[in-house]
Amino acid sequence: MSSQLAFYLLLGAVGILRLVEVVVSKRHARGRDARVVAEPALFPLMVALHVGLIAAPALEVGVLARPFLPPLAACAGLTLLAATALRVWTLRTIGRAWNVRVVVPDEAQVVSSGPYAWIRHPNYLVVILEVAALPLLHTAWVSALGLSLLNGVVLWRRIHTEERALGQLAGWREAMAQRARLIPGVF
Repeated sequence: MSSQLAFYLLLGAVGILRLVEVVVSKRHARGRDARVVAEPALFPLMVALHVGLIAAPALEVGVLARPFLPPLAACAGLTLLAATALRVWTLRTIGRAWNVRVVVPDEAQVVSSGPYAWIRHPNYLVVILEVAALPLLHTAWVSALGLSLLNGVVLWRRIHTEERALGQLAGWREAMAQRARLIPGVF
């Protein structure tokens, strides 16, 4: 199997996982519609970003004939493995409260253990790592750069929206007051 075909298969698998995440998210939100924060401009942009995460690297590799560079792919692969481990830890910690939308939990559902013991938004850190690393598995550096810039804009707005909504909960404010957003001790 060629490296390009393997890359396309991996992108397809990531696309399928994103669709599964949407289904799981809808299940988690059932019965909590009143707690979903409206994001009329932002959420469609997030969807476009994640569609772009599959399409842009595939196009770049195919059209621009990007080479497979084993050292770069190894670094990107290790980054993706670390991101996946953090994602699993995050999802196991947050459980049914996890959602692709901003959903304000009940006060009793505020999570401050697991990765949340160190940072407020571990799942967004995962997304940052994935968006930067996935295209680099096959040297799609234009996609990695462009999607990372778009992701920065999206997450800046999303984090502020989420923190404004969660900030209504005294338990969340108290639990997260001293925690960094994404990188302990830095930001």
